[in-house]
Amino acid sequence: MLVGFKEDEAALWRVYSNVAKPEKTIRLNGFRSDAKSVYNFHESIVNALRPVFKEGVKTVILASLPRSGYSADFLRHVKDHHAWLTQGPSKATFVELQGAANTPHEVAELTRKPDFKSRIGDATSSETENLLELLEKRLSAACQEPLVAYSLEESEEKILSAWQQGKPKPEYLLLVDTALSRSRQRNRLQRLMQVATNRGVKVRVVDSETSAGKRLMQLGGIVCILVPDRSG
Repeated sequence: MLVGFKEDEAALWRVYSNVAKPEKTIRLNGFRSDAKSVYNFHESIVNALRPVFKEGVKTVILASLPRSGYSADFLRHVKDHHAWLTQGPSKATFVELQGAANTPHEVAELTRKPDFKSRIGDATSSETENLLELLEKRLSAACQEPLVAYSLEESEEKILSAWQQGKPKPEYLLLVDTALSRSRQRNRLQRLMQVATNRGVKVRVVDSETSAGKRLMQLGGIVCILVPDRSG
């Protein structure tokens, strides 16, 4: 996600590999000098990002013009009022960039800059490390049933079968890129990834050269992370 800040608005964009699509524009109802108006403005941005976080998107680029301080103000708000976004294994990664990102032309210019791609790479690496932290916590969790499934077969069993109340539910499906590209079961893997996405499981393909990728290779190259069902 990319959030472009101006004095009186914030434009939210979904950034894909080659295109950015507008998500929502949130306007400041009041003035920057009014602390309550700015607080409500920042809260509206967080609320607009909540559905995206639930989808598994954990990287947010904050862009504003130099010396405006708008990105920094929002990030300070997040740290002060939404610790769940900055701490723990489910935290998001926020990256500040200088530049305008409120119109399609501005976003196109920003995303073409080498610094943008470099910072995206750093943010993705940080997000992957967060997933590795989550994996290790679930591996060591004291639960009646395992919270990590290994191998294609075990992951299929957890994701494709009917979910039962009170039983752990699949939360993430992690695959190492080399395991995916070299597998003789590529069609089967792609089907599992599609079904997982349709059922709300967050799918991530991890670079084999990262520490998270190397750890996943130790576990077979494919891992399904489950979360305890506390609905009951």
